[in-house]
Amino acid sequence: MHRVLWLAAFVAGTASAQAPGYPAQPVKLVVGFAAGGPSDLVARAFADQAARTLGQPVIVENKPGANAVLATEAVAAAKPDGLTLLAAATNHTMIPALYGERIKFDAAKSFVPVCTIASSATVLVVGPSMPVKNVAEFLARVKAKPDASTYATPGQGSSPHLATEQFRRLTGTSMVHVPYKGAAPAVTDLIGGQVDLSFATVGSVLPHLKSGKLKALAVASRQRSALLPEVPTFEEAGVKGFVIDTWYGVLAPAGTPAEALRVLSREAAEFARSEPARERLASAGLEPGGVCGEAFAAQIVREIDANTRLARDLNLKVE
Repeated sequence: MHRVLWLAAFVAGTASAQAPGYPAQPVKLVVGFAAGGPSDLVARAFADQAARTLGQPVIVENKPGANAVLATEAVAAAKPDGLTLLAAATNHTMIPALYGERIKFDAAKSFVPVCTIASSATVLVVGPSMPVKNVAEFLARVKAKPDASTYATPGQGSSPHLATEQFRRLTGTSMVHVPYKGAAPAVTDLIGGQVDLSFATVGSVLPHLKSGKLKALAVASRQRSALLPEVPTFEEAGVKGFVIDTWYGVLAPAGTPAEALRVLSREAAEFARSEPARERLASAGLEPGGVCGEAFAAQIVREIDANTRLARDLNLKVE
């Protein structure tokens, strides 16, 4: 009798040990932008490394459209089994402000934030038409002639646009917004002197900073960027409380099992420690690492609230 019970327990234990854990099938990582951009680059770098340790393919699917709304809707509606994930970015927290009730998901409640896996500091850069050496000279020049300086952004309601408006309110400055259709033409005109300044991601301007065509005055991060170690933070430059990092992270549909979230968080931590990942991201002006779980969830809620209030005050919305 005891032998029978022992054998049954042994068989059950063996079956449990051999049962496939997460993930038992390929994982899909959905990107809301076209291939080649920073969101896509981060997603593919993470997917390549995660696939090696998970033992399953991690497939990146590009689903561009409506500032990532289409991709976000698709993942929000997916089965919460950890096999369909969203490669999100800072713009995720702007969707409610810009699209309002037209979206079919809640940017916070429809997802479980896993981790941010990369970031790009926002940097204040000036072109040849703004001959200043530091933030103090910049503020003195802008305040002396309100609305005489122009700032370029990749578009109305973009991350750099909202970042500039936050800076403008914080410092009591007034500048003219010149929106472009993307970061590339904005940077081109900044180099050419058609516009004076831009709050840009490090990745979008790094080559031009190295060549001397643009000058970086400060980064909107809590600490200096490893890619621009000589550039001070705004805190160091005397502008307190201005922190605008662009993050890239992984979100799962609400209800995703805890085991899947645990494994994904582990993969994010491994990615942050990986030297090959660091080198791959650095080539695009990005840095690995970030926050996970409840801290990431709280960050998303704070950003949604701040962006919604700012967009309402500025009367920003997507038609």
